[in-house]
Amino acid sequence: MNKALFSALMAVICLAVGAVRAASPSLELPPVFLTDLAVAIPVTGPGEAPLTLLVNGEPVFAGVAVEGQVLAEVQPSRYGQADIELRQQGALIRQWQVPVIPAWASLLPPLLAITLAFMLRAVIPALFAGIVVGAWAVNGLTVYGGFRAVFDAMAVYLLDSLADPDHAAILIFTMTIGGMVGIVSRNGGMQGIVNRSLQVATSPRRGQAVIAFLGLTIFFDDYSNTLIVGNATRPMSDHLKISREKLAYLVDSTAAPVASVAVITTWVGFQVGLIAESIADIEGLDQGAYAMFLHSIPYSFYPFLALVLVFTVVISRRDFGAMYRAEVRTRSTGQVSRHQAPGQGSSEIEAMSEKAGVPCRAINGVVPIVTLVATVIVGLYIDGEGDSLQDIVGSANSYTVLIWASLLSSLVAAALTFSQRLLSLEETVDAWIMGAKFMVTGLIVLLMAWAIADVSSNLQTANYLISVLGDGLSPYFLPTAVFMLAAVTGFATGSSWAVMGILMPLVIPLCWAVMQANGIADAAHMHILYSCLACVLTGAVWSDHCSPISDTTVLSSLATGCDHMDHVTTQLPYAMLSGALALVVCTLPVGYGLPWWLMLGVAAALLVGIYVFLSRPVEAVPHLG
Repeated sequence: MNKALFSALMAVICLAVGAVRAASPSLELPPVFLTDLAVAIPVTGPGEAPLTLLVNGEPVFAGVAVEGQVLAEVQPSRYGQADIELRQQGALIRQWQVPVIPAWASLLPPLLAITLAFMLRAVIPALFAGIVVGAWAVNGLTVYGGFRAVFDAMAVYLLDSLADPDHAAILIFTMTIGGMVGIVSRNGGMQGIVNRSLQVATSPRRGQAVIAFLGLTIFFDDYSNTLIVGNATRPMSDHLKISREKLAYLVDSTAAPVASVAVITTWVGFQVGLIAESIADIEGLDQGAYAMFLHSIPYSFYPFLALVLVFTVVISRRDFGAMYRAEVRTRSTGQVSRHQAPGQGSSEIEAMSEKAGVPCRAINGVVPIVTLVATVIVGLYIDGEGDSLQDIVGSANSYTVLIWASLLSSLVAAALTFSQRLLSLEETVDAWIMGAKFMVTGLIVLLMAWAIADVSSNLQTANYLISVLGDGLSPYFLPTAVFMLAAVTGFATGSSWAVMGILMPLVIPLCWAVMQANGIADAAHMHILYSCLACVLTGAVWSDHCSPISDTTVLSSLATGCDHMDHVTTQLPYAMLSGALALVVCTLPVGYGLPWWLMLGVAAALLVGIYVFLSRPVEAVPHLG
């Protein structure tokens, strides 16, 4: 047989085998069943001969698949193993064995992650434990499944999360923008921006205004914001007799709020990645992840109110509670800190400092940041399609655009550094790596969040929650419930990113399913979904400001040289005031249909009025000249 004839014969055989396989009936089975939870199983067949699907010997479907496919409902009632058989005209075609576990076990991964985060005060071990337990549940909660789950957590779930192209794009973007921050911090660009702003600080009120304004300017990362602004403005703050407690409050309360609502920040990749993972398997929800994030911004009430309160404090020159006492102490005695401890330092602060001897030029920080923002705006417009700006932004591949922007901004920062001979090539690379390192912990949390989302998807956690809560939970109250859940979780973990990683994969599918169950999964009620999405974030940011174990709260204390518990006790009443109004005046009524802009305006007016009522003027007390 010659080679050409042999090749032709093999091609015919392959086509025939493929045709047979294509015509053979098949099922799409979940990796595990939950007891008493109905699951729709797609049955695919040639559409000619009748099929029979049996579960533990009981038929659940019998007939011809219409147009080649039909959904058969399977609802196992006993724990253990389900024997699945697919027969065609009585003949056994294929059979499967699928584990069946108690329905409540699908809640184990997120519950364990949250509980351990409370107990251990460590997010990464808590998330990893949740993944392991989830993998154990997928394997049927058997002894062998428990042994295998430890390895599946790393070799299956974490590996699959890392191998996803969209996930990899987010990791690259986040590390690259962190690298850019490292370069512009080391070459003096960030300090140059700060120095320019300090020229107008001639009084305590102007000094506080400069600190708050810098908190808005360095909007792209909360860690960078905290470390750069706090460390750079501390000498000016001390000179103007602003208490360290007030400095720490201004730094902390402008860092996460502005980073969480700005459209281009290191948070964007994290949030968009979680949203994309959460909506991947939701039928009927065809919006892009980035577009959903943009739609949720108006419902992020706490960050906006926190910023309103910051500028109210600055403009009014009034304070109350422990903050008032701290400001009175500083104005009357010149003692900026309760213990008069020397300025605290940290490796984080040192890492973000400019190289000794380099000129601090603001342009070296402004140009890369402008490049980053402009590239994203232009890139989304170029890459997207549609008739309206919303359609264009929603259809654009935001992952690709964010990589373009972060890479170009890093290259611009490096070019400015080289052209002025501020750093050598080796120093520039080291600065980039140093900045990227700041992102590593968050990226690990994100990777584990993706993995636990996959586990929860396999365990049908959202479907179980829907079956339990879907009929009894009002969709209009759901955003309020989500805010409170995120706040409690965030207070325990001390990490906004951890809260988003744990809750986002559960909240979005649950909200959409509750809306469907109530017949309001339409455009007129999308504000409920947007508000739930925002409440995961805003509840986390609020608790981040209240929790003594919060990462940004700790960094704020370090960067400003403030006693940590002094910072917590002085900031807590301010955060509680903004958070209570955000929840009661904004989130709750907006969930029931009131316009977000109206309630945000009402809450802002109430916030200013209540603050003025509670506070007393600080400038009226005796102070040193």
